[in-house]
Amino acid sequence: MSRIRPKMNDWRLWVLTAGGFGLAPIAPGTVGTLAGVLLAALLPATTIGVLFGLTMIVVSAYFCVVLGNWAEANWGRKDPPSFVLDEVLGYLICVIPFLDAGWLGLLAAFLAFRFFDILKPPPVKRFEKLRGGWGVLADDAMAGLYGALAMAVLRFSGVI
Repeated sequence: MSRIRPKMNDWRLWVLTAGGFGLAPIAPGTVGTLAGVLLAALLPATTIGVLFGLTMIVVSAYFCVVLGNWAEANWGRKDPPSFVLDEVLGYLICVIPFLDAGWLGLLAAFLAFRFFDILKPPPVKRFEKLRGGWGVLADDAMAGLYGALAMAVLRFSGVI
């Protein structure tokens, strides 16, 4: 793949880096997930908040898939570290059902999502091998689902 340096004023760069969070020089995936935490923190724990969160998941998925090939061509590698919109999506999948858990829920969802995103238990690792934006998207969506299951266990056990 030829590498083309994305221009800082390119809207695609800002979408895929979650407003620049993914441009962090250290741990861009973790920093990118913080963009999801900030977004979730702004959502009310109401039906409107959940619907807005679900809408953000769908919109993020769309951009991940549509812009995935562009990102890989421009950054010169598969699933570039600066492409963190998928982390935002995965985190939102993990936290949206638990918006009513407050800051403890936001933190627990952050830890659960990052754990599964880094560990990549089956089939997360397999999904990462899909082509283009689907591969970028699918592994983080699955990590988000695992994180949501962990959050459900925490809810059921009375922790959150």
